Amino acid sequence: MKRGTILNPALARLVASVGHGDLVVVADAGLPIPPGVERIDLAYAPGRPPFLDVLDALLEELEVERATVAAELTGGAAPEPFARALQARLLACPKVARQGLEVVSHEALKRLTAGARAVVRTGEFTPYANVVLACGVVF
Repeated sequence: MKRGTILNPALARLVASVGHGDLVVVADAGLPIPPGVERIDLAYAPGRPPFLDVLDALLEELEVERATVAAELTGGAAPEPFARALQARLLACPKVARQGLEVVSHEALKRLTAGARAVVRTGEFTPYANVVLACGVVF
């Protein structure tokens, strides 16, 4: 049995296979996933697994150089405690902190998902709980 943060086989395979510049989307339960983009569906009940738990697990194992969120998340459409917690986790990534979070419209974020290696769907019901992670290199 694998030891470590990510035990889900599809999610572990994704982490092991992404390269520099690849996009990984962590999504709420409602984000549309474009045809042809891999869906790793972790949702099993409303709110389960929580978005922030899945994001934390991925951030422990991925090198992230950019993160993109929807303006609606930071503009008050999502509960403020959730938005603050999400931003804090992303800004804890040194490369993201150096350049800041990218903020785009929700429509633009949905368009970005078309170029993602995968969309990881959580059971999150918080509006606009989505992030596009651009993978980096560790050197």
